[in-house]
Amino acid sequence: MSKILVTGGAGFIGSTLVDKLIDLGHEVTVLDNLISGSRDYLNPRAEFWEMDILDNSLRERFQAAAFELVYHLAAQIDVRKSVADPEFDNQVNILGGLNILQASQASGVKKVIFASTGGAIYGEAEEIPTSEYAPTYPLSPYGINKLALEKYLNYYYQVFGLNYTILRFANVYGPRQYKGGEAGVIAIFTEAMAHDKPCILYGDGKQTRDFVYVDDVVAALVLAGDIDCRGEINISTAQEVDMWAMVAAIESAAGAKLKLELAPSRAGEQRRSVLLNRRALETLNWRPQVEFTEGVRRTYEWVKNNGKN
Repeated sequence: MSKILVTGGAGFIGSTLVDKLIDLGHEVTVLDNLISGSRDYLNPRAEFWEMDILDNSLRERFQAAAFELVYHLAAQIDVRKSVADPEFDNQVNILGGLNILQASQASGVKKVIFASTGGAIYGEAEEIPTSEYAPTYPLSPYGINKLALEKYLNYYYQVFGLNYTILRFANVYGPRQYKGGEAGVIAIFTEAMAHDKPCILYGDGKQTRDFVYVDDVVAALVLAGDIDCRGEINISTAQEVDMWAMVAAIESAAGAKLKLELAPSRAGEQRRSVLLNRRALETLNWRPQVEFTEGVRRTYEWVKNNGKN
């Protein structure tokens, strides 16, 4: 059993991870300001700190808690919001992340596992599927700031010996996403379908994403706690799905047609994004288990049965 902190542990991915860690017998603390997370997702068996990752008292709280492992998932994750307000994105994703690293290093945390981003870091990649060794040219402040914190993690290891592993997620989807206050086209479209609302498809629908189911992502996060690997690992399906195929999967799950409105593509978003996952197989012995149409079906059923916010 380990003493573990999960930042963002009331959010979509974070709360799913917390549930899994507790089921495995770990002692878990959740840190979340509940701005995008949901109190409904808090596991009653976890200790809860309702606070911001920018809070000045974090170092003292970490010292008293004596965590062994920190999963850093708390973030500003909306690409469009980062384009509209890069200063806010920087404050949360850089300064907040640094606050977590400083508190971890000062309190003797053994390892930090960082939830980074795949597509947003690589930008419009020439290498498809994109490996961890591809050049990184982010198209948004969100991607830039995630990449910067990756570099800070390496700095804290090289200078202070704070161990780390970085998981670069593809487009994560699944239950809890739309009520977890987090961006995600599948969450938005399944919610619209479940409640008979129109939704907007930006661009020509031929833009692609690599959709990975949340349970598979959580499995990778758990495995990352047990390895000694510094560097970046893509967590993805390595399968390229365009928006029209995504729409078809949702319509198939629902047995109905989406009410679609078309709009121009948006600044800061990539045309194609699909990640190579060979390193995850070799390093974590991980591979995705949930096929896309099955994941969409599970997501739609959850949204349909869980009402509105």
